[in-house]
Amino acid sequence: MYKGIIFDFNGTLFFDSEKHLETWREFSKRVRPHAFTDDEMRKYMFGRTNEDILTYLLGKKPAPELVRQLGLEKEAVYREMCRKDSKNTVLAPGAEKFLDFLVQNNIPHTIATMSEKTNVDFFIETFKLEKWFDIDKIVYDDGNIKGKPAPDIYLKAAKNLDLEPKDCIVVEDAVSGIKSATDAGIGKIIAMASMESVELYERIPSVSQIIKNFDEIDRNIFLTKVNS
Repeated sequence: MYKGIIFDFNGTLFFDSEKHLETWREFSKRVRPHAFTDDEMRKYMFGRTNEDILTYLLGKKPAPELVRQLGLEKEAVYREMCRKDSKNTVLAPGAEKFLDFLVQNNIPHTIATMSEKTNVDFFIETFKLEKWFDIDKIVYDDGNIKGKPAPDIYLKAAKNLDLEPKDCIVVEDAVSGIKSATDAGIGKIIAMASMESVELYERIPSVSQIIKNFDEIDRNIFLTKVNS
C-alpha cells in the first residue's frame, strides 16, 4: 500500500515525446553536422536538462548564456508545435479521471519534471493543472537541481508531499527517470509506454507495472479508504 504518487510529465501525463524528438533533432544539427539518433535521444535527451543535452552535443559544458539562449529557442519552437496541434495537446488517456480520483480521496500527488519554468507555466495554463495539483509542490528544472538519472528530483518531490520515497509511487516513461526513481528509493515504479516498446521496460527490474493508459492503475494500491 502506498500513500502518494509522483508523475513525470512529458511522455507520461502528456504524450509529447515526438514533439521533443523533432525539435531536438533540428537543434542538434545547429551544433554538429548530423541530427540526434533515436538511441542518443533515449540515452541523452529524455529526462535530462537542457544543459545536460547541450553538454553531450558539444562534448563540453556550455556557457550558461548559451544554454539559456538555445534552450529558450528550442522550447519556444516546442510550445508553438503544441499550440498548432491542439487536437493532440491533451492529457494522457485516463489521466483526468485518475487525477479526479486522487483529489476526491485526498491522496498526495505532484509532478516532477525536468522541463524548465516557461514550459511548466505553459502546461499549467494549457491543461488547467491547478484543478488537480498544488502548483507550489511541482518540482521542475529551476537551474538548481540535478537532471535525471540523479535521484534528486524524486527525493525533492517526495519531500514536498511530506512522504518517505518508499511510500510513493512514480509514473515515468524515460529510462533515465526510472533510474532516478529507483535510486531515490521509490516504493513502486510504473512505466508509461507512451512511445517506447513494452519490451524495453520489461528488461528493467525496478519497474513493477507497465501501462499505456491511467485506467490500468489499480486504485486499491493506495493506503486510503476509496469511495465506492
